[in-house]
Amino acid sequence: MTSLRTNSSWIEPYFIRDICIDPPLVLAPMEGVTNKTFRRLIRSIGGQGLTYTEFVASKALKDRGKKALAMAEFDSDERPIAIQIYGNDPQIMAQAAEVVEDLGASIIDINMGCPSKKVCANSGGSALMKDPLHAVAIVRAVRAAISVPLTVKMRSGFDHTQRNAPELSYMCQEEGAEGITIHWRTREDRYGGQRAIDKITETKSKLSIPVIANGDIIDAESAIQMYKETGCDGIMIGRGAIRNPWVFQEIKTLLSGRQYTPPNPQERRIILERFIERYREDFRYEKHSIGKIKQIAKYFYSGLPNGEDLRRSILRSKTVDEIESHIQDFFGSHT
Repeated sequence: MTSLRTNSSWIEPYFIRDICIDPPLVLAPMEGVTNKTFRRLIRSIGGQGLTYTEFVASKALKDRGKKALAMAEFDSDERPIAIQIYGNDPQIMAQAAEVVEDLGASIIDINMGCPSKKVCANSGGSALMKDPLHAVAIVRAVRAAISVPLTVKMRSGFDHTQRNAPELSYMCQEEGAEGITIHWRTREDRYGGQRAIDKITETKSKLSIPVIANGDIIDAESAIQMYKETGCDGIMIGRGAIRNPWVFQEIKTLLSGRQYTPPNPQERRIILERFIERYREDFRYEKHSIGKIKQIAKYFYSGLPNGEDLRRSILRSKTVDEIESHIQDFFGSHT
């Protein structure tokens, strides 16, 4: 069992307008990951106060493309839920936001943080940080088009010559953004390299709206360190939730001053089998589901004896049935 206490026995919830985010822990938007099936997995374990769908292209939403609408689809019991949109045309972004509001999103978020070549090549995502006035024009257009709360997610900057998150965040706030999330690396750094935690701290000191910190938060220790060093209002977790779907529950438990007991092998097995069953239901064609299942299932071995053997077996599997057989054999040896 693990025990960890902060100076305060509980980190306070925060509000996006009148929406209470409690606990102040957020599942990040991740393309190809935070679909409805993965969100159900995380929700079944618990511990998060706000969930994001995958981020969705604004033009596809404006045109009401079938795939885009499916990516933005959510269940009523997922509220509060945020839908993140990306693009570089203020009017198209505004029209996409109207579609998302019609879908019933609790919060609409503008993507100024994605570092992918595909998104940045079209001057979207973190590429918007290179042109703050254009980025703010998008915020202004979207704010005028919707009535629900609007937030923005960005990085500390596009590169080390332009680490402008504090200034851009303030400009977004002045145009009506009601929350800012900052990943502490630049687009140039992607998911490695230098971490600019000072830019989150500086942003928090400038803004009156909530500031949510993101980047390399994988457990309660890293969450507490982020809180202490930045004074942030909340924590957003992305890749850490893929590696450990229990991470929100762990952080919530430990930040409340209680002991946390990690899941035993059979608890892991139950969740993993439930996850696979839901993927079978949600993705009718096995060729669509097997890659997603491998992406998540390979992490469930973590910390278990001979877990690397299970990971290799899962990655070599040709069918979902084969994956399930390997899981049964592996966890059967851990009873």
